[in-house]
Amino acid sequence: MASAAKSFTPLLLISSLLVASWFCATEAKSTVPVVQGLSWTFYQSSCPKVESIIRKQLEKVFKKEIGQAAGLLRLHFHDCFVQGCDGSVLLDGSASGPSEQDAPPNLTLRARAFEIIDDLRERIHKECGRVVSCSDILAIAARDSVYLSGGPDYDVPLGRRDGLNFATRNATLDNLPPPFANADTILSSLAAKTFDPTDVVALSGGHTIGISHCSSFTDRLYPTQDPTMDKTFANNLKGICPASDSNSTTVLDIRSPNNFDNKYYVDLMNRQGLFTSDQDLYTNKKTRGIVTSFAANQSLFFEKFVVAMIKMSQLSVLTGKEGEIRASCSVRNSGSSYLESVVEEGFEALSELI
Repeated sequence: MASAAKSFTPLLLISSLLVASWFCATEAKSTVPVVQGLSWTFYQSSCPKVESIIRKQLEKVFKKEIGQAAGLLRLHFHDCFVQGCDGSVLLDGSASGPSEQDAPPNLTLRARAFEIIDDLRERIHKECGRVVSCSDILAIAARDSVYLSGGPDYDVPLGRRDGLNFATRNATLDNLPPPFANADTILSSLAAKTFDPTDVVALSGGHTIGISHCSSFTDRLYPTQDPTMDKTFANNLKGICPASDSNSTTVLDIRSPNNFDNKYYVDLMNRQGLFTSDQDLYTNKKTRGIVTSFAANQSLFFEKFVVAMIKMSQLSVLTGKEGEIRASCSVRNSGSSYLESVVEEGFEALSELI
């Protein structure tokens, strides 16, 4: 009897995770309003396989390079927080100036992440024609990065158009809080984008996967150690980054760096958050209770993360006739014909009726 019980345990665990994931998606769809012009079924007619194409390809990518999940998730964050989810971070620089990629907060974005997005774009356009935007591809890829690394699955409202211009260096700096920012600064910055403290703490949980360069946190080690940092943790970091100008990297979550889970919050409770912007979420009384609740309840974290992600993915989106559908994610279209525009608009109009 005992052996039979053991055999059922993995099945029960998998079933409970699937139910929790389904609940997250259903709850989010019922509580997060969809921006006009976006739809849960936008490509149902024009490109019904878009999401399966992305997921199947990312399964292959992550099997070889699980670290790319964090790279794609971060790319989506850095796109949406700066002038909205319009794919502007994907644009290369031009004669008009340097791109968003050249601004300091984006210098450590993974080059491979950009390549993955354009590869997905090529596969999708081959299947469906140029009807799916790079910004939608990035939003779906970010969702799949979460799910395929162990996090919740959820639906993404689609129908974004790609922006025609990238943001300035100053706009990028103003909209991406640095790792040395404290909780009050981050709360204030994101409140301007309609995020409440629970949203902020949930989105910060994206740091449960990924890596960081020493330059983003050595100010907490040198010349004096940040007193809010656990001493053993600090000593280990000094071994990785022996000087303030070290260029090594380390994981953001020491407990499960490649798994999307709630261990990031356990890190914070043990004073093992890597950035000031991480650790201060537990130090600050406005957010401490949220951190504690997420550390104790992974399902709650997943639920709130999905809500916050769907909200973030709709920031200042371009829809309808705004923007364009880029033929290459890194370059604005040139010489698009009237016929191409009519075809794109026809697909979108049809999708919106479904």
